[in-house]
Amino acid sequence: MNSDELKGKLDNLKGRVKQAVGAVSGDKSTEASGLADRVEGAAREKVGEAKSEIDRRRDRKEEIEETEDE
Repeated sequence: MNSDELKGKLDNLKGRVKQAVGAVSGDKSTEASGLADRVEGAAREKVGEAKSEIDRRRDRKEEIEETEDE
């Protein structure tokens, strides 16, 4: 897990809490802000997952190339 994935998960969690507080208190602004945090967190997490996948594929390609050179 890279830093983008972790930050995304934390933003998503923060947004869930904020959204719940807004819903319970009837504060639509806080609830909407929480939803925005969740969306932002989910997007950041997906970016992190994509970066991790790129790194995995790059590493695998390098392993294959090293094996072919032997």
